[in-house]
Amino acid sequence: MALTSSDVSRIAQLARLDLREDERAAMLDQLNGFFDIVEKMRAVDTTGVEPLYTPLSAIEDVTLRLREDVVTESDQREANMANAPAREAGLFLVPKVIE
Repeated sequence: MALTSSDVSRIAQLARLDLREDERAAMLDQLNGFFDIVEKMRAVDTTGVEPLYTPLSAIEDVTLRLREDVVTESDQREANMANAPAREAGLFLVPKVIE
């Protein structure tokens, strides 16, 4: 999947980027290089390969070090709400922005 200069211009417009012509050409090369790598990775047969949850598990046996699920911080609600311009029942009140 090769991008064209017009594709890069459209992407830049959507991202609100103002690219010069030389930047647009460099971006085109970089994006097409990225897509080339993705296509090479798609071509690899991964049938029967188990997904890794960490790259280290490919070279050594890794056990997850999970901590106990306990509360370690005190309730800071009042301190966090102290600077709120408007609040009600422990919640921030904000102006309606969607009709």
